[in-house]
Amino acid sequence: MSPLPLKPPVQPQLARSRAELPVGEQWSYEPKYDGFRAIVFVDGEPTMIQSRGGKPLGRYFPELRFPAGRYVLDGEIVIDDPDGGQDFDALQNRIHPATSRINMLAEQTPARYVAFDLLAVDDESWLERPLSARRSRLEELAGDQIDLTPLTNDREQAEPWLRSGEGVVAKDCNAPYRPGERTGMMKIKRVRTIDAVLAGWRPGKEPDTVGSLILGLYDEAGKLHIVGHCSGLKAAEKRSLVGKLAEYETGERGHGDPSRWQSERELEWISLRPELVIEVTFDHASGGRIRHGTKILRWREDKAPLECKLEQMSR
Repeated sequence: MSPLPLKPPVQPQLARSRAELPVGEQWSYEPKYDGFRAIVFVDGEPTMIQSRGGKPLGRYFPELRFPAGRYVLDGEIVIDDPDGGQDFDALQNRIHPATSRINMLAEQTPARYVAFDLLAVDDESWLERPLSARRSRLEELAGDQIDLTPLTNDREQAEPWLRSGEGVVAKDCNAPYRPGERTGMMKIKRVRTIDAVLAGWRPGKEPDTVGSLILGLYDEAGKLHIVGHCSGLKAAEKRSLVGKLAEYETGERGHGDPSRWQSERELEWISLRPELVIEVTFDHASGGRIRHGTKILRWREDKAPLECKLEQMSR
């Protein structure tokens, strides 16, 4: 038997960011997932699951199964949360050196693979075929054994994904698959806003500047929870905020949760009395925390800090 026409690593086709859904008959729309992008090579045993960066992922997700055959899929590994979204923190916990821990988590928080493209079948590469043909063949191949992402050609039907999910991926139905290129695909992220309390600030790299603002929200019992940070401040703001925030400083130091990406020193911040409120935008949240930096929309002198509730994160 000849080998598959594609072999790992294959770079996934990428999407350009866009503020609004594109309009036109050539566009199809899919929900955007908060998971691990993965290309799957099925050619007997074992199945090869490749990460976006080209590394093998299979050992971290032993529960994933694929029907027999010879094909290559593009899709996303996700762990569903009870609210109908995805639990990215649970997914990250899988990248662990201990097999025993991986197997335990595979039972407690099982992952699933959601396919959205077909790159090869048997001895033939499908990269040059239009998306419409690839999707049609993928649906035939999947049957009831492979989860497929929902898809619509109706822009209005895609709008709810911008209001309640992670966003939308728009794809040109006539486009071929271009590994590693940002062509034929657009991602439109769901952008949300919250009113948050300033709980502290982290110094910038330059002396006498603010690098980021620490954001907090109150639970129903009145306890303040740190939910993320706000960076991307303009140069003038970085300097002017040092003086503005000085009068609210408590003299204490706050601390974030250590991670594999940040040192203890990078996680330390200067605490503030919880009296200032800002409205910010964000696009990703998981486990009650904002994953990416937010952007300030405005200062809310009219908003009482205790009105800044955690429930905003689930809207």
